[in-house]
Amino acid sequence: MSKLRILVLTSSTGGGHDARAEAFAEWCFQLYRHEVDVRIEQMLERSSVVNRVGVNFYNRIQQAAPWVHIWFYTVVEVLSYLNRRKVTFGSRYYEEVLREYRPHLVFSVHDCLNRGYFQLARKILGPDKVRCATYCGEFSGGWGYSRNWIEPTVDLYISRTPTARDFAVKKGIPAARASVRGYLMLPRAHLEVIPPGERATFREKRLGLRPDLFTVFLATGGNGANNHLALLPALVKYAERVQAIIICGKNKQVYNELVHWRAIHPEFNFYLEGYSEIVHLLMQASDAIVTRGGTTTCAKALHFECPIIFNAFGGIMPQERLTWKFFHNGAESEKVESAADFAAIMDRWMADPGDYARSRERFLKLRYVEDPTVVIDELVALANEVGRAKLKRRVFPPPNGKANA
Repeated sequence: MSKLRILVLTSSTGGGHDARAEAFAEWCFQLYRHEVDVRIEQMLERSSVVNRVGVNFYNRIQQAAPWVHIWFYTVVEVLSYLNRRKVTFGSRYYEEVLREYRPHLVFSVHDCLNRGYFQLARKILGPDKVRCATYCGEFSGGWGYSRNWIEPTVDLYISRTPTARDFAVKKGIPAARASVRGYLMLPRAHLEVIPPGERATFREKRLGLRPDLFTVFLATGGNGANNHLALLPALVKYAERVQAIIICGKNKQVYNELVHWRAIHPEFNFYLEGYSEIVHLLMQASDAIVTRGGTTTCAKALHFECPIIFNAFGGIMPQERLTWKFFHNGAESEKVESAADFAAIMDRWMADPGDYARSRERFLKLRYVEDPTVVIDELVALANEVGRAKLKRRVFPPPNGKANA
């Protein structure tokens, strides 16, 4: 039996790109099982020492000095000129992957893996033997929307919001090939849903929290960039009314410090986890989330109706600025640049619960509901224009699919 082969290009600059790549692969398996073969390549890290150093530097300054990204972003934009028609760094490894795997679709979920990469795929495989697609996770356009996303020869360009789609078209993506599709989360996030009447029970039985307290989720990406210890005093102040859910990503140092902090603050109730596989459930159990402007986390928060307070400690990265702008302009979402900023929000919400209710109402107006399988079917169909495989599409949710919360 012939299979469709889809090559997904990603990189671990932050966690969002990889999360979307993994979500796509899981969806393909959920819907098409073994008929669609997905190969994920962290192309930047694996193809070139220069790229690998850049990725590591990106992640390091995200944790320690987000403001440095203003300069780093400017440097990375140079790639949009270097890769106009070819892959400048790491082309040898990419060529080897193309010749060995011979994908029917090259699907990029990273800004630096479009320009040059699509041209090289067509050169190696033949223009009629491969299709190319991009999923751009940005929420809006403007400064911070990398030129590297814009490859006008793309066969399908998928944006997260109409605002971002319009900006991509303005910058050169053909309107006929540009579409809007939203969340691209793992299938389990759509299956594992806490019914409204069971949220209190989930808090109590699964997380060991009080069922009735206002719950703030102090979140972080996989790299563990956070300011949890600076934010906690504003919550401890209201220990009788507020509790927290805290995750640390892969930041072991912060996790260890919080374990100690918990021991000396028995008056405050919170759930603590390192790298979490149940973020989608933790959001559903929370009343608000404090997070940097990572697109994947913010998209999940919107889907799960958890209002965002943006963590802007140390400045906002250019890419995060696009997310912040979308939510600030659309819902008046707030950002905190210091512990005092966060304390002011908590003081206001505790003094006037209606203020929080109004914030949540504005936030939910940005939310939309979509069929998560549509974008998967569209991408598989694009691959099948050249693969011409006989596919048997499965039903989602499966007959026995049910919440596992």
